[in-house]
Amino acid sequence: MYPGAPMKAGWQLKELQDICSFENGDRGENYPSKSVQTTSGIPFINAGHLTDSGIDFAAMSYIPVERFHLLGNGKIRRDDILFCLRGSLGKFASVGDLSEGAIASSLVIVRPKEGVLDRYLMAYFQSSLCSDMINLFKNGAAQPNLSAGSLKKFSIPVPTIPEQHQIVGILDKAFDGIAKARANTEKNLQNARDLFESHLQSAFAPCGGGWRVKPLGEMALFRNGINFSKSSKGDSLKILGVKDFKDNYWAPLDALETVTTDGTLPESDTLLQNDLVFVRSNGNPELIGRCLLIGEVNERTTHSGFTIRARLHTSEIAPKYLCHFLKSNSARRTMIDGGNGANIKSLNQGTLSNLVIPFPSASEQALIVGRIEELHEEIKRLTFVYQQKLVAIDQLKKSLLHQAFSGNL
Repeated sequence: MYPGAPMKAGWQLKELQDICSFENGDRGENYPSKSVQTTSGIPFINAGHLTDSGIDFAAMSYIPVERFHLLGNGKIRRDDILFCLRGSLGKFASVGDLSEGAIASSLVIVRPKEGVLDRYLMAYFQSSLCSDMINLFKNGAAQPNLSAGSLKKFSIPVPTIPEQHQIVGILDKAFDGIAKARANTEKNLQNARDLFESHLQSAFAPCGGGWRVKPLGEMALFRNGINFSKSSKGDSLKILGVKDFKDNYWAPLDALETVTTDGTLPESDTLLQNDLVFVRSNGNPELIGRCLLIGEVNERTTHSGFTIRARLHTSEIAPKYLCHFLKSNSARRTMIDGGNGANIKSLNQGTLSNLVIPFPSASEQALIVGRIEELHEEIKRLTFVYQQKLVAIDQLKKSLLHQAFSGNL
């Protein structure tokens, strides 16, 4: 039970090994390595296939029937529950009607015995009581893990079967409502973001006279960021890196790391107010092309080799207007496509130089920026409201589970 909670009459506190059997995957010489996995055959289930709704077959791995028959254990049966022992520790799912398959070494099969409902056990795995047990028994810092032996010792309050039916019935109904509320809130959150993007697209669509278009290369000069190592000995200064971009508009200059460069860094490698900095290269292609505007610079600051700086040399386009345009989906798509329709793995100065920028008069640019920033503030407010609702929804679910396993539901 929860610390300090009295045991409800008729309930028993047991260990999982009292009410379930456990089966690890076959970790011997017949374990299915990557080289023997195929695109059809017997499902070979790993932690990535476990979802709230069951087993995800979209990216399922398979093994030949012959290899499956060589396995001594780790073979699923209908209604088994799979629990992750390392990596995504505590993740679980029911196999449902799936009656044939094998599990990866990171999983263990949990098979309820008579006296406990599988749905009651799955509710337990979602509860903070189970989370407390995980924290009590887990090992490893870099990659927390459990042994099946430790999982067997998890404490679980067990009511009678009729009470279990009642509890899971109440939870199922409540969770269905919670899922709908979460889906609606997430939809509202996405709608708010889509509204802002739609406004961005329309704001930069030339209308009326006075609009011009120019390649960015005719209005700005570009410079790649610096490279350095831990052994570098030279100037110490702040550095803007890829991790600082996120969804920011302004560069977070007050929160940057300090690095030491090779030798004396020339002023041409430092950042100035109104510079724009782009992600040039990253393992995550979604980050490529993101940009930040540099505000007031109070101490010497540079930018990493995975970024490109653009410095305007004309007053015909406002830096804030340009940054908003470059953050629009259409501009980012153009940058990522590289002008040839194929997604690029890194951004270069040539692509940026060829990027065509539409812009009106200075006064119209100021009006557009004002409208965008006004809407952005409203979207931020709505986003905060919806995110708080999501937090409240999650707290409600946790509260219901706490009540369920405290005997107060």
